Amino acid sequence: MGRFKKNKTKNNRPKFKNLMRITAGVDEVGRGSLIGPVYAAAVILNKSVNSKILKDSKVLTKEKRKILYNYIKRNSIWATGKASVKEIDKINILQASLLAMKRAIKKLKKKPSQVLIDGNQIPDLKNYNLKAIIKADQKIPSVSAASIIAKVTRDNLIRTLAKKNKGYNWDQNFGYGTKQHLKAIKKIGVTKHHRKTFSPISKLSKHNI
Repeated sequence: MGRFKKNKTKNNRPKFKNLMRITAGVDEVGRGSLIGPVYAAAVILNKSVNSKILKDSKVLTKEKRKILYNYIKRNSIWATGKASVKEIDKINILQASLLAMKRAIKKLKKKPSQVLIDGNQIPDLKNYNLKAIIKADQKIPSVSAASIIAKVTRDNLIRTLAKKNKGYNWDQNFGYGTKQHLKAIKKIGVTKHHRKTFSPISKLSKHNI
């Protein structure tokens, strides 16, 4: 019996390794912009990552975000998801943001045992342990990392759109409702990249599509 108990304990050891929690952090970016898709990122950080250098993307400079973006990509399992302008206008920005999160989470190459999401809403995703945390991007490294990945990914897209749509200065305002952007909309018109259900675009009748 003594030998049997010893072997049983030994055989069970690998199972305890499988019980280690794999945490993914999730955040979105672009909800308040007047143009383009809303993006989300999901990140599972490696244990070797220096979590002290990870901050909410909003408090970082463009240069610092780019450095951390590359650092995170090299030292994590990550994925991005997005919801298009058409989806935003069809189901509203909140549901589109949750949809982008859902797509990012499902694209992860490894399924996390828990998912921590910035905010107070969680996407409709079965068989996942999801938890919403207010200001998680300021408190939880993996969520901070997700905010950086999502922000840089979306900014890169908007810069590309800015080159093809002159006059709106999207490379500076990234589609947000600055005076400069609003003035350009009234002067040049609304593009296919603008969210038609967002004010003041929804009030304008002049569309360049």
